[in-house]
Amino acid sequence: MKKFENALVYVDGTELRRCNVLFGERIEKIGNGNFPDAEPIPLPEGAIVLPGLIDEHIHGAGGADTMDGTEEALETIACTLAAEGTTGFLATTMTQSPQAIEKALSAAGSYFEKGGRGARLLGVHLEGPFISADYKGAQPLEYVASPSVALFERFRAAAKNTIRIVTVAPEAEGAEALVRHLHELGILVSIGHSGASCQDVFSAIEWGATHVTHTFNAQSPLHHREAGVVGSALLSDELSCELIADGIHVSVAAMKLLAKCKPEDKLILITDAIRSKGLGDGPSELGGQKVYVKNGEARLRDGTLAGSVLRMNLAIKNLTEKVGLPFLRVVDCATKNPAHDLGISNEVGTIGEGKRADFAVLDRDCNVLCTVVGGRTVFRASL
Repeated sequence: MKKFENALVYVDGTELRRCNVLFGERIEKIGNGNFPDAEPIPLPEGAIVLPGLIDEHIHGAGGADTMDGTEEALETIACTLAAEGTTGFLATTMTQSPQAIEKALSAAGSYFEKGGRGARLLGVHLEGPFISADYKGAQPLEYVASPSVALFERFRAAAKNTIRIVTVAPEAEGAEALVRHLHELGILVSIGHSGASCQDVFSAIEWGATHVTHTFNAQSPLHHREAGVVGSALLSDELSCELIADGIHVSVAAMKLLAKCKPEDKLILITDAIRSKGLGDGPSELGGQKVYVKNGEARLRDGTLAGSVLRMNLAIKNLTEKVGLPFLRVVDCATKNPAHDLGISNEVGTIGEGKRADFAVLDRDCNVLCTVVGGRTVFRASL
């Protein structure tokens, strides 16, 4: 058994409390007991013990990408993410040939069953190919496909039933059947890479959609005569909204607008990061396309944004300092909110007795001091 002693802990998603935490693979006790037989985890002054961060939309990191289609690539991503306080993630695919997607999904399904080092793989976010050609963003046009229940079932079998989110353009032919099918399976439907009208979005909500992929990016904008996906996302309390809070994909003013419009439990921080995260500036790759990273911006040759190199702890810092949201509300956007959306809040997302011992320990400047996954320390900063 291990313990945090006299630590400042965000307990049950409600308050910061000075207390002791006893844990093995799960959290055994939170309180003032000394737990003399447990191994103490030393923390510096000013450390804050938070639930482990959850990134439900990430393609790659550390030189590896989900679409590499290997367990080794997923292990590299998992270990890289541990350094930013992320303890759980969804391996995110992109629009490619069905065969390439199936290869990536097969690797993810196998890795999910075996587990590994670093952050825990929680499942798959299928982003593409069921998207709009007009709003493809950095997704390859030649592989965009109409929504199809039959094709999705091929993907689900390859992934060993680990797909948790599917991004869909609801205006596309075949979308209603797929969205209803996904909803019946308990898979989260996210509206994204879409030119949908406001009415299209409202119809998708009736079919079972509950989510918006990287809000503001690669979707029909708000216009005073047609609210589009953006306006519908701002208007609809039913929809949870992903946000890339790097200050590049979405302006500070737009982030403030989203935070003002959405209920507190409906805003979710993601990174949408690609393989170049953690490697610095230079050439990279996304879905067979050349990507150039300069000054923290990842773009295709034509200037299209191609994911990010954002770290989750810096997303928290940005939303707190640049947007001005309370720190604990922002922490919820990276912990409690995604856990609730993914239906795993009984296991992770908050710090409580009986839950998994997944912790992100940050200092007051949002630097990651320590990351714990299932009671194992998977990252510790040099102090």
